[in-house]
Amino acid sequence: MFDTGSTAFMLVATSLVMLMTPGLAFFYGGLVGRKNVLTIMTQSFFSMGWTTLIWVAVGYSLCFSGDVGGITGDLRHAFLTGITAATPSPLNPGIPLFVFIAYQMMFAIITPALITGAFANRVNFKAYILFLTFWLLCVYFPLTHMIWGGGMLQQWGVLDFAGGMVVHASAGFGALASVLFIGRRRVGDRGPHSIPLVALGTGLLWFGWYGFNAGSEFAADKITALAFLNTDIAASIAAVTWITIAWVVEKKPKFVGLLTGSVAGLATITPCAGYVTPQIAVLIGAIAASLCYVAVYLKNRLHLDDALDVFGVHGVGGVVGCLCLGLFASLGVNPAGVNGLIHSGNATFFLKQLSATAGVAVYAFLFSYAMLWLINRVTPVRVSEEVENGGLDADLHGEEAYI
Repeated sequence: MFDTGSTAFMLVATSLVMLMTPGLAFFYGGLVGRKNVLTIMTQSFFSMGWTTLIWVAVGYSLCFSGDVGGITGDLRHAFLTGITAATPSPLNPGIPLFVFIAYQMMFAIITPALITGAFANRVNFKAYILFLTFWLLCVYFPLTHMIWGGGMLQQWGVLDFAGGMVVHASAGFGALASVLFIGRRRVGDRGPHSIPLVALGTGLLWFGWYGFNAGSEFAADKITALAFLNTDIAASIAAVTWITIAWVVEKKPKFVGLLTGSVAGLATITPCAGYVTPQIAVLIGAIAASLCYVAVYLKNRLHLDDALDVFGVHGVGGVVGCLCLGLFASLGVNPAGVNGLIHSGNATFFLKQLSATAGVAVYAFLFSYAMLWLINRVTPVRVSEEVENGGLDADLHGEEAYI
C-alpha cells in the first residue's frame, strides 16, 4: 500500500524540478543579446523533450538497475521494461517507482542544459543535439550510477545529497571544456538584454530548487524540512554577500549580481542540504558567494569566454559544496549521513569527498573536450562568423524574439 501523502509530496517536488528548466531558459535568455534569445531558450526546452526520450529508453536503466563494474547499470529496465504502477521505489517502498523515475528524469533534463550558458551565441544546433546525447550517455548516466545508483563511489562512502557532484560539478567542468574548445565569441555581446527576464528565471530556479533539494530526501520528514530551510538560507545569504562584494569592488550594488549570487548559493548548498545545520547553511552561503565571485573575476581577467559564468557559479559552487559537506556534515543532523572533519577530527570522509569531486571534475572536463573534438569531425560545432554576426535566432531557427 502506497503512502499517498509522501507520493503527493514527491509529485509536487518532481513538478518543481521540471519548472527549473524553463526557469533556466529565461535566466539564460535574459543574459544574452536580443538576436540570440530564442537559440539558447530552445536548447533548454529541447533538452526537456529529447532527454525524456533517452531517459525512458536507456537512461533510467543505466543509472539505477544492476551494476557493471561499479561504473554503470545494465539494460534490464530499458524502455521501463518490468516496471508497473504497483512497483515500489527501493528508496522508499511507500512511493511508486514511477515517481522516482520521473523525479530523477528532471535532474537528467536540466544538467546538460546548464552547460549551454557557457557556449552561448556560438554553437550549431545539430552539434548541440549530438553533444546533449553523448554527454548524457557517457558523463551524466555513469556519474549518477556511481554516486546514487549503487556504483563504486556510493559503495566507497561518498555522499551527495542532491547533486553537487552529479549535476553542478559535472556540468561546470563540462562547460569549462566547451569554452576552451570552442573559443571566444567573434562578436561582442552587449550584456543582458533583459534583466527582468533574468529575474524571472532566477525566481523560477529558486522556487524549483526547493523540490530539487527537499525532494532528494524522497520522503516528507524532518530532513525534508531541514533541506528546504537550508536551501533558502544559503541562497539568501549568498545573494546578499555577492551584491555586497560587488558594491565594494564595482562601486554599484548590481541586480544581476544579486541574482547570480543566489544561484551560486543554491548550487553550493545542494550536496549539503540534508546533512548540515541551518547555522552552517549561513556560512556555506557566504563562502559560496565569495569563492564564486572570485572565480568569475578570475575568468574575466583570463579572458575565458564562459558567456554566462556556468563554470564560475555551478562548477565552483558544486565543488565547494561537496568539500563543505566533507567538513560540516553531522550525524547529529542526519543519522543517515556521516560526521565531517570538524565533528570527527577524522579526515577520511573529507578526503573521500575531495578525491571523488576531483575525479568527477576531471572526467567531465576531459570527456566533454574529447566529445566536442569528435563531433567537430562530423559536423561543425561552431557557427560561421557570418551567422554569429547576424544572430543565431534568425539563421538557425528562422525566428526572432523581437520584431
